[in-house]
Amino acid sequence: MRARYGVPLGITALGAAGLAYAAGYEARSFRLRRVTVPVLPQGARPLRVLQISDIHMVSGQRKKQRWLQSLAGLRPDFVVNTGDNLSDTEGVPELLDALGPLLEFPGVYVFGSNDYYGPKLRNPARYLLEKVQGRHGLNGNPPVEGAVHNPWELIRDAFDTAGWVNLTNTRGRLKLDGLELAFAGLDDPHIKRDRYGKIEGGPEADADLSLAVVHAPYLRCLDAFAADGYPLILAGHTHGGQLCVPFYGALVTNCDLDTDRVKGLSTHKAGGHTSYLHVSAGCGTNRYTPVRFACPPEATLLTLTPRP
Repeated sequence: MRARYGVPLGITALGAAGLAYAAGYEARSFRLRRVTVPVLPQGARPLRVLQISDIHMVSGQRKKQRWLQSLAGLRPDFVVNTGDNLSDTEGVPELLDALGPLLEFPGVYVFGSNDYYGPKLRNPARYLLEKVQGRHGLNGNPPVEGAVHNPWELIRDAFDTAGWVNLTNTRGRLKLDGLELAFAGLDDPHIKRDRYGKIEGGPEADADLSLAVVHAPYLRCLDAFAADGYPLILAGHTHGGQLCVPFYGALVTNCDLDTDRVKGLSTHKAGGHTSYLHVSAGCGTNRYTPVRFACPPEATLLTLTPRP
């Protein structure tokens, strides 16, 4: 009997151990990614930019809240929030408490689909199927029916009151130590809310630096930003693949971006221009799939330096 059942029992035990690790440890093993991007004009002092993304706050996530609060100790020059702040309709107070210290710094933000709509229970295998079929979000799939609506207006009002700049299909500005920073942002392309025509035209001539911000890094948006000449694009959404294969990487990106650029700093070329692209792996998960494997939750401190 041992010979007959030993292998299946061993596989079951290994799977259980992997699930316990992915849910009990790695999903709460928060990290800080540090990257340097040479995009500033000559002679400018370096700028420290904290990018946070895909928080997916659920009530009771005390460790995540404390970690987010601790990021204020980095003293960034400004914060970029690339969306998907919620995974719980009741999570707004705890989200704002976690972000409270960061709201003391200048910031900009865009929203993702999970800011607008509550999460749904899905079979994770559907992400692989949609990748094969080229279907992601509402881009090729039928519209979502019966979705739970999140109280996203409360988040918007709190961010706006703190002075963070709303980049929902619009442009915005920050002035830091004599530098004029211009931003162009899009609403979430994952649910077809992006309207590039409202912000087209490229970097602003009188700004020292223009940055592009979007939640989901769909190629149509990256192409438009790069072709218009933005030197740096910031995005989130992918969760870094969330469930990755050690020594191989991500299997899916949940959009049409290739898996080689699922997280971290890379480049994107379009229209004869090359932009830096930074995709945050985010620090949360959908409340119904609270696991990460070979892809720890993260925030990123980008140090912007002068161009060569």
